[in-house]
Amino acid sequence: MNRGRPYGAVQLDAVTFRALLLLLYGAGLRFGEATRLTLADVDLANAVLTIRATKFYKSRLVPVGPQLAAVLANHVSRRRGGGLAQGENALLLANRDETRLASSTVQAAFDTLRRVAGVHRTTGGREVPRLHDLRHSFAVHRLTGWYRQGADVQRLLPVLSTYLGHADLEGTKVYLSMTPELLQQASLRFASYAGGGQDA
Repeated sequence: MNRGRPYGAVQLDAVTFRALLLLLYGAGLRFGEATRLTLADVDLANAVLTIRATKFYKSRLVPVGPQLAAVLANHVSRRRGGGLAQGENALLLANRDETRLASSTVQAAFDTLRRVAGVHRTTGGREVPRLHDLRHSFAVHRLTGWYRQGADVQRLLPVLSTYLGHADLEGTKVYLSMTPELLQQASLRFASYAGGGQDA
């Protein structure tokens, strides 16, 4: 027991918090999915995460890019060096006492980070950015990237839906907020289509 120190004051360390934020954005995970990951769920050799029994009681495999894979590898190495539990059921992201991260603690840290970084509600915006918005940003940026690459976005939307763990496309549509960049890419695609281009 930490006498004279508020409970949880040193529970969430900065390196774990950073790894969580990168995981939420880089893999588009839900908070609960990220914080339930165990070491057995992280296949560093193949850069694949196993998300078990999630929102719709389904499990799925989530491949991650090389940069996020490197972040996770470094985090696992740091855990090992810090003397934390190494069993298959040990949490990938945990407090210093190896308990699961609490959403209230992480949200408070995120709010502090947002204030320090000077990120506020935009003019006309409904609310300040939330932790869950990292998942929305992942979806919008993936869609924007596909438009830029000239990919068949309509064909790939079900892939994005499956990756995010949605039961159908309706669940994914909620995440696809129109941003200026996404609107520009979609407009360019439409202009190419309307002009008889091959990019339809």
